[in-house]
This record gives sequence, structure tokens and C-alpha cells, in this order.
Amino acid sequence: MSQIDQILNHVDANLENSLTRLFDLLRIKSISTDPEFKGDCRKAAEWLANELTSIGVPSQVRDTTGHPMVVGHRTGEGKAGPHVLFYGHYDVQPVDPIELWHSDPFDPRIVTREDGGKMIVARGANDDKGQLMTFVEAMRAYIEVTGDMPLNITVFLEGEEESGSPSLEPFLDANKQELSKDLALVCDTGMWNRTTPAITVMLRGMVSEEIVVTGPDKDLHSGFFGGAARNPIHVLAKMIDSLRDDMGRITLDGFYDDVPELPQDVKDMWAELDFSQEEFLGGVGLKMPAGEQDRSALEQVWARPTCELNGIWGGYTGAGFKTVIPSKAHAKISFRLVGDQDPEKIRASFRKKMLALCPPDCSVEFHEHGGDRAQRVDFTAPALEKGCKALEAEWGKETVLMGGGGSIPVVGNFKRDLNMDTLLIGFGLDEDQIHSPNEKYELTSFHKGIRSWVRVIAELSKG
Repeated sequence: MSQIDQILNHVDANLENSLTRLFDLLRIKSISTDPEFKGDCRKAAEWLANELTSIGVPSQVRDTTGHPMVVGHRTGEGKAGPHVLFYGHYDVQPVDPIELWHSDPFDPRIVTREDGGKMIVARGANDDKGQLMTFVEAMRAYIEVTGDMPLNITVFLEGEEESGSPSLEPFLDANKQELSKDLALVCDTGMWNRTTPAITVMLRGMVSEEIVVTGPDKDLHSGFFGGAARNPIHVLAKMIDSLRDDMGRITLDGFYDDVPELPQDVKDMWAELDFSQEEFLGGVGLKMPAGEQDRSALEQVWARPTCELNGIWGGYTGAGFKTVIPSKAHAKISFRLVGDQDPEKIRASFRKKMLALCPPDCSVEFHEHGGDRAQRVDFTAPALEKGCKALEAEWGKETVLMGGGGSIPVVGNFKRDLNMDTLLIGFGLDEDQIHSPNEKYELTSFHKGIRSWVRVIAELSKG
């Protein structure tokens, strides 16, 4: 029997023990955004540091101005392959609305569905305790069977991901030498479906802006001033309408300058996926893709930039009716970015266009709400090829190279602050209800996730 088979058999034989440890972690109420659970966050950090140390990855709880980080190392001389940094987060979302949970969110249980599938139900079952423990358990199996890890590994676990990561950047800045490695591994993503593995190769960036248009210096009676006075809601509506043309393209100057086309082999892969845009949109009561009309819905959400209106208000919005011309109109607008789009370039182009459309007797204010570049994996990177090979060996299917419609800010931090690329491998599903009541993680995701990381580690160690 090969060494890799021995390790995988060990994973299988000890699955119940792995679940027991995961359940112990899931019982800790590490809700980072609520000060009431500050002690629970530290308890989770200490639990993980102790667990890592016990398997041969000496680890420490590191204090920050917020919740603590966990840092551990397993290194040695003469090991092939990259020195990897594994990242996960131990904090979880609040459980509200509690009345919609079918059981106590911090009393994990395995539920068997009518189709016979089993799932772990608890807050954090997927995001991110279940995911990070797949890697911890893979390391455990490797060390218990072989006595060592074939790669040099640093583990970095955060406790504020669900509350904006306020301590992350200062911590990375203060510990660059310790944390900057050859490759980051992040397990906070998903699979294409329950039986098809995936690696996320693109994450969109973001620019967020709030715009305020002011017309008259006070709300006006529409009977006295209607028709003569400028209505800032009209002005703002015209501004917003100008942002996209009839083909769904964004009209900002230079917006598409740094947007790359997909490699043809990736485009072909996506075209062959079992994806129905009718079912995708029909599930939320819609029918037709509203973005760039010459792009598929999958390409629109994974690989194309967007402009979205996230909120708009002005005038009287209470019960009943009040005939006013408002003094101000407000909107919140976000742009999802891809490729090499520069957030500040996009922000400047947006503001320039809005100012040009503002009438002389109105004024515009802008309030910045952050921005970050998109992230993408080099499609020719050896680590990507090895990750795909390892996942295919475990799941028996070709690995899908997925785009991510949203953002994982830490990936940008790793690239910007530590000059480190990231391989995004996860085992969650869209149906897992992260951030919602009755969050779950498939038992097969947990079990085969451990086995997958064993295979990925083995492939990466081949140098």
C-alpha cells in the first residue's frame, strides 16, 4: 500500500474522531461582531492553538486590538515544494433570526435528508470552522501516519473575518517576515456541485460610493414650487440612468481598459458546465440576464465588471403621502471589478461623470466606502495544475475553474501586503446557507475535504 493510501485510510478510520473535534469547536459561540462573545472568540482561538500544538504544529494565540489571531508552524530542513501559509477564520456570523433555526445553532448535529444525504448543521459548520478543520485533520493524519509533513507549513487563523477584519492589516504589517511564504492556501470557497470539485481562480474587486445630490436648501411644497424648482431626485435618477447603456455596458470613461478576456479553454469549460441561466434567475423570480447582453449569465457573475445601485432614497418615504420636493437625494452605488481594473481610477471616472451631469444650481457630494482590486490566479501556475490533479484524483471528475462573484478581502491583503499568491480550494455548496439560519456542511464535504487536502499536500510536495 502506498503512503498516500495509508494516510487516506487513516482519515477514513478516524472520521468519527474528526467529527467529535469539529463539534467541540462548533459549540464555541465565537461571534466576532458582538462584544458579548469576546470571551468565546478567545476560547475558540485557544482551542485551535492547543489542538494544532497537540498534533505537532506548535501554535500561539497572538493578541491584537480586537480578537486574537492563531499562528503555528511546522517546518524542517530539506523539504521540497513551496512553504505554504494556510488561512482560515474561526469567527462566525450572528445567529439571528434565532426563531428560524430548527435546533440550537451551537449544538451541532448530523441530519439525514430524505435523499439519504447527511449534513452537519450548526453555525459555522461551513463558514469557516468546518472548512478550516478539513485542513487541520489532513495535517493530523499526515503526521500520525508518517511522523511529519512533506511541506513546510504555517497556519494563520483569524478571528474577525465576519466583522470586517479590522486587525488583519496591522497584524500582517507587523509580522510580514513570519507570514510571507511561497503560497497561500485558503479554504473559504466552494465546489461546483456536491460531486464536482472546483478551484476559485477569480475574485472580483469592489468600489463603493455614496452620492448625495442637493437642490433647494430645504424641502419645498410641490404645489408652490413644482415645475419651477429643480428636484434632486430627478437629477439623481438621470445620473444613475446614464451609467449603463441599452446593451448593459457601463459607460464610464476607461472602464473596460483593464478588463481581460477569458482564456478560450476556460470559456469552453464554462460553456460545458451544467448551468441553466433560466433556472439560476428563475430561482429568484427573474427571467433574463440584465448585464452585458453579449455575455452569458455565468460570465456576467464570474468574470465581468458590474455597476449596481444598492440603495436610493430622498424626500418623504413614511406612511401616507406628503407632497414635497426634497432638498436632497441619496444613492449607494457599487462597482464589482475584474482583471487589472484600478479602484481609484474607476472612482475618479465615476465622480467625473456625475459632476458633469449635475446642473449648475445643484451640488454633489461623494462619500467613499472602500475599494479593492480583483484577484485572479495565473492559469499556468504549477500550484493550480497540482491542485486540479489532486482534486480530480479524489472526486473522480475534472476540476472546475470557477469565478467568484464576490470578494475575499484577505486574498487581496496577501497579494498586496505579503506579495503572495493564493490557491482557493473549498468544499462548500451554494445551498449551505452560510450567514443564514440552519447553516450546514455536507458530511461528504467534510470527509472528502480532509482526503482532498491530503492529496493536495502530497502533490505540492513534489516540487
